[in-house]
Amino acid sequence: MQFTREVKALLFDLDDTLFDHRYAARCVLEDLQARQPGLQKYSLEFLEREDFRLLGEKHLLVMAGSLSPDDARVQRIRSLFACCGEEITIQFAKELAARRVEVYRQSRRPVAGAVALLRELKRHARIGIITNNFTEEQREKLEACALAPLIDVLVTSEEIGRLKPEREIFHAALRRLGCEPDEAIMVGDSWELDVIGAIGAGLRAVWFNRDGLPKPDTPEALEITSLEPTQEVAIEIISPEGSARDFR
Repeated sequence: MQFTREVKALLFDLDDTLFDHRYAARCVLEDLQARQPGLQKYSLEFLEREDFRLLGEKHLLVMAGSLSPDDARVQRIRSLFACCGEEITIQFAKELAARRVEVYRQSRRPVAGAVALLRELKRHARIGIITNNFTEEQREKLEACALAPLIDVLVTSEEIGRLKPEREIFHAALRRLGCEPDEAIMVGDSWELDVIGAIGAGLRAVWFNRDGLPKPDTPEALEITSLEPTQEVAIEIISPEGSARDFR
């Protein structure tokens, strides 16, 4: 796909692209493991894998409106303990879920380099966020990570009623930013949701591959593995030919 028009907007995923969800989730599990002897015989890596799997299952139900966020947290906690051979009561799971929210909030931080990169890119284009989550929760993350002043538009699946990779959520963001698909670039950590979704909506895509996963052969997408160093990554994202035009 050829892009000849000026880049007017840069769209970003939030969780694990700009906001370090993985770190906050790991802090939650470390706290839980330290307080619950039954989890201490399992590695933190095992708990992370199971918790991530359960999050994926429950999050889809929450976004579909068939499960409340509070009930999802309780179910995730109970299911995680069940994976470790323990059955806990709903009441105890509620107590642990409340603790989970508290620790998660205390552990919020941006992905390394995110603030500096957005500050640099904002000199050249408007910045938008497209995220499969709740509006208020994502606003709080942006505020906590000092990202909010750098964001022009926040588009959430809760507000739009569509989830990435559906093209409608990308087009909603483009309308608010006042640009066409070939004037925008999407950056995100999910190949399926961010890359495939953006390309399907007519945007150029940049895959933030933090884990060094094998890159699929198709479709074409730029790959970055870090948000640092700022200047080099900014040039790579907005000038795919590697040119340093306008970066002075």
